[in-house]
Amino acid sequence: MSLKEKINNDLKDAMKSGDKTRLTVVRSIRALILEFEKSGIGKELTPADELKMLTTAAKKRKDSIEQFRNASRNDLADVEEAELKILMDYLPKQMTEEEVKNEIVRLASEIGAKTKEDFPKLMPLVMKELKGKADGKVVKSIVENLLASN
Repeated sequence: MSLKEKINNDLKDAMKSGDKTRLTVVRSIRALILEFEKSGIGKELTPADELKMLTTAAKKRKDSIEQFRNASRNDLADVEEAELKILMDYLPKQMTEEEVKNEIVRLASEIGAKTKEDFPKLMPLVMKELKGKADGKVVKSIVENLLASN
């Protein structure tokens, strides 16, 4: 089942159940899909496009949470966190920090990355490999720490 079909089904379910938060999130994803389709690109929505769309939406919510917390607006941050939790259901299961670290160590040894100068070689490879499975900030932090310790 494609993301579009799943979203349409979930939209109906959220309307029937009266879950306003889920309804808001599902509608926002549906809007992203419709925006893509009407963009005039003329291509079908691929799983890679879906992943990119959902990842961007999740990143925006994480940034909003951080901004709201910094501004002591915990009420708004709580709303964003609830929406992010629902949004994460549509993304692939996120890797733990330990899993991310193990994967980075494996990739670094494959290409022989040992120092900070190897960061431009290692980081794109890691991000390509872990796309959608791990937060970019966490990945960057682990890569920097690994290369700094060598």
